[in-house]
Amino acid sequence: MRAVSAAALASAILACVVGLAGCVADPPATTAPPTVEQADPPTERFDAGLIVSDDGFYDSTSMDERDIQSFLESVSCRPDIGVPCLADYREDTPTQEAAGPGHCAEYPGATGEPASRIIAKTAVACGISPKTLLVLLQKEQSLLTRPSEHGYARATGYGCPDTADCAVEYFGFANQVYHAAWQFRQYTEQPDRAYRIGVVDVRYHPEPACGGAPVDIRNQATANLYNYTPYQPNAATLADPEQGDACSAYGNLNFWRIWWRWFGDPTVVRYPGFLPACTQLVGGDPCPPAATLPAVPAPAPE
Repeated sequence: MRAVSAAALASAILACVVGLAGCVADPPATTAPPTVEQADPPTERFDAGLIVSDDGFYDSTSMDERDIQSFLESVSCRPDIGVPCLADYREDTPTQEAAGPGHCAEYPGATGEPASRIIAKTAVACGISPKTLLVLLQKEQSLLTRPSEHGYARATGYGCPDTADCAVEYFGFANQVYHAAWQFRQYTEQPDRAYRIGVVDVRYHPEPACGGAPVDIRNQATANLYNYTPYQPNAATLADPEQGDACSAYGNLNFWRIWWRWFGDPTVVRYPGFLPACTQLVGGDPCPPAATLPAVPAPAPE
């Protein structure tokens, strides 16, 4: 890795701190762009208490519309007959009103918006990473690789209980993407829930007889994932993620695997050790106005 001057580092840190829902500083120049289909990591690296870093989950600036479009075009897509791939999908979108301070900002509707723009605008409006939304679309409906009419209607699994079909009022791609991001922001702003930071019992499967185990949830992003999909993988699932057993629930393990496959380690934090804790997006919020930057040491005299 190339050396970074103190002045350049200070500038990057300042840019990060003033960002609203994500660090707006560009990653270091040596960071590679997202690539599709990296090798799956060994499942023994899966940590049920830290599935994705807050930094990764909330970084709404990690990909812009052009990045998202390029990524969608790079994914191998085999759609159902008559169904477009996400790279070619367009939809008229309604305006979504701002949800209040600290929550989603207004989403201005438009005619014929491509999927990449819908994802990018939603990410910025709700302070959620586009990577989070892309991984969620694949985890819930395989929408990037095997799009279907059924999948577009239920794109992010929002309003879809385990024991019944999804609520029709939330059908539609843009509707699903926005409400999933809205829900993640809601979990963040009102975190006192069944799944929260701390030691919490998490089941292995919707069937109560399958049991569960305590999980030490260590950040808000991981709590959000459990509130959205309240199961952890059991030993059989980790041993064989393709087969598992009758008590296997794959959702959160698949979120971790897909993120790793597409974007690398989901637990990575940018600029570790240089930024104050609030800029690592613990709780998903920006630093308060009184927050101060860490001191950047002056370069040693030559």
